[in-house]
Amino acid sequence: MGCPCALEIEGVPEGAAAEAARAARAEVARLDRKYSHYRDDSRLAQLQRAAAQAFVEVDDETANLLDFAAMLHAQSEGLFDVTAGALTRIWDGQQGRLPGADEIAQARGLIGWDKVVWERPRLRLPFPGMRLDLGGMVKEYAADRAAAICRALGIWHGVVDLGGDLAVIGAHADGSAWRVGIKDPGETSRAIAQIEIASGGLATSGDYERALVVDGRRYSHILDPRSGWPITSFASVSVLAPSCLVAGAAATLAMLLGCAPGAEYLRELGLPYLTVGQDGGVQRDGSS
Repeated sequence: MGCPCALEIEGVPEGAAAEAARAARAEVARLDRKYSHYRDDSRLAQLQRAAAQAFVEVDDETANLLDFAAMLHAQSEGLFDVTAGALTRIWDGQQGRLPGADEIAQARGLIGWDKVVWERPRLRLPFPGMRLDLGGMVKEYAADRAAAICRALGIWHGVVDLGGDLAVIGAHADGSAWRVGIKDPGETSRAIAQIEIASGGLATSGDYERALVVDGRRYSHILDPRSGWPITSFASVSVLAPSCLVAGAAATLAMLLGCAPGAEYLRELGLPYLTVGQDGGVQRDGSS
């Protein structure tokens, strides 16, 4: 998943915890192999190569993720777009440079979920070079899957943490909620706030972890598919939801919308949230 991952389990013998940990780790690794945007041998890479030539049938798991992506695309009026893979590639922070105008224009020409032919379970990518990037969903989905596997193995107290995106297996063994620190975007070694969570998922979307820094200026890894450029928004958004997948989608959409419309969207959504502004100001559910 390209990030630090952790699993904490309570209330069972060490052997049972180790078995659950192995199963959860294997599931996360499976999803990374299947959907990684950065692996040419992933199932996603194979799928998009084939779909550029003809219709391909996808499995139910992939179909469910694509249906979710289509719903988010519609709800965001095109801001959330999993066809932005060509754009995310050229803005990769490891390149250490800004992409040129021609590169951005070429990538933008390959973006648009509305261009995709999706007739579940059949998929067609009509333009050579179109790339799917499920990075805005798969890590959160993987956290939910790992938590579900632990529960299926009789684990009822624990939490899955994939790069700060959490899926709660169950509250602490004493019934208390998990206390989670939210990183300070300006000083990531410390927490700027705390959130308590006893069930469901918590996801944070921010502009500080995988940003591109050029000539002292930081560019977010979250991109606006309409302009081809990084967004200007909150420093971070954290959302609590019944699942990590839903929390992650809400946090990312709020970032994409920008501060004022993003805050309004979160209020309308009715899920608990916390935002950190570029000035370091913290707001919870719209209140400072």
